[in-house]
Amino acid sequence: MVSRCTTIAFQGINAVPVDVQVMIGPGNIGTHIVGLADKAVAESRERVQAAIHASGLSMPSKKVTVNLAPADLPKEGSHYDLPIALALMAAIGAIPGDVLDNYVVMGELALDGTIASVAGALPAAIGANGLGKGLICPAAAGPEAAWADPDMDVLAPRSLIGLANHFKGTQVLTRPVAGIRKEANRYGDMAEIRGQETAKRALEVAAAGAHNLLLIGPPGSGKSMLASRLPSILPPLQPRELLEVSMIASIAGTIADGKLSSARPFRAPHHSASMAAMVGGGLRAKPGEVSMAHNGVLFLDELPEFTPQVLDSLRQPLESGNTVIARANHRVSYPSHMQLIAAMNPCRCGMAGEPGHRCKRGARCAADYQARISGPLLDRIDMRIEVPSISASDLIRPSAGESSATIAARVARARAIQTERYADLGLGCTTNAAAGNTVIEQVTALDHTELKMLEDAANALAFSARAFHRVLKVARSIADLDGVERPGRIHLAEAISYRSAGERLARAA
Repeated sequence: MVSRCTTIAFQGINAVPVDVQVMIGPGNIGTHIVGLADKAVAESRERVQAAIHASGLSMPSKKVTVNLAPADLPKEGSHYDLPIALALMAAIGAIPGDVLDNYVVMGELALDGTIASVAGALPAAIGANGLGKGLICPAAAGPEAAWADPDMDVLAPRSLIGLANHFKGTQVLTRPVAGIRKEANRYGDMAEIRGQETAKRALEVAAAGAHNLLLIGPPGSGKSMLASRLPSILPPLQPRELLEVSMIASIAGTIADGKLSSARPFRAPHHSASMAAMVGGGLRAKPGEVSMAHNGVLFLDELPEFTPQVLDSLRQPLESGNTVIARANHRVSYPSHMQLIAAMNPCRCGMAGEPGHRCKRGARCAADYQARISGPLLDRIDMRIEVPSISASDLIRPSAGESSATIAARVARARAIQTERYADLGLGCTTNAAAGNTVIEQVTALDHTELKMLEDAANALAFSARAFHRVLKVARSIADLDGVERPGRIHLAEAISYRSAGERLARAA
């Protein structure tokens, strides 16, 4: 007789059903696991045997065969421990065999029979809900899995024996409560920034339309400080965005205590990050920084210090909002619709263009340093602004800048306008940066004089087709901040100024 239990295998953020089959039959005594299992799954044999003994049961003195079907699908991770153990307990009569038919099971077993937390509880719960089943997961992951569906049956036991008692009716496991983590403002306030009014305005425009932004300035001018304040003016995640972000974080195993957060992701990898760390990869094709920043911000400080190969690997995610990791034995796709904020010095010594400074290498110092960034990557950055040094008078003068709460209110109104606009058009995007080229031409609706102004700027600055439409998107965001129906000449001029500020950098690249 074969006892069965359903678990899942992960392909990106998607959960693929896996049928765990256990048969006890004649042959050499021992447990054999088949079905293209990796090392972690193969080692589950020892963990399952120890956990069953610790729960007061004994292994059968026969040959135990565990098959993970489909056999050609790679099985990776330690979450197969609990489904194998439950299928084995059903085979020896320790629990009713039919109770497992209504659940998808995942969890890692300790040697004493307790159930340890594993990554991927939220995608597993969503996959189980799609199959019309409940989920059995570790207690630590219960609050995370409960987000999938309020009417879904979720069991989150702490131990193997506790789950067995629940199935026998001698103990009742209550449904876990969906947890939300309250985030304190760890990013600071915009009011703390002295001076840099132009940069703060550009940051507000970038936040309103989710535009990519490059900050260029000497050391100590406040580039990193400005970028780190961006999350404080961004609106919280919408329910659909929260689900997408949390599924990626669940696969990566970064959800603490099973509680989700409505704060937008802010990822700031060091410039020594490898390509696999940036776009994803490794043995199990885990999500990289661009996917972890989905629906949030990816901040790259000291942009030219990243290797050119790593920077150029960002081009496809920036354009499509999706990262595809292709390997010889599998292909994984992760959503990567992030907002890129980058900061860099104008040259290697950092002081090019500053009054009273003369670089020993001359113009070559700036040209060589800026050329580390490729032209195609720069073309995908909507806004480029220069951040000059702060004078002593700006630091001494009492701060009277706007607070993050005030700016965030304007950004939220602009985002609401965009969400309503694209919903009326039947589109899935919610920001101007994500709108298609045809759509952005339709919603900007420039008149003859404005088109002539944009044409002159495009010819003078040698705009590419991508740059042409990104200027329109930025102008649309500026108009949304002002609450006007269509962009005017003043909005278009400001958008062009954000694009023209980095043309010297583009020519160097």
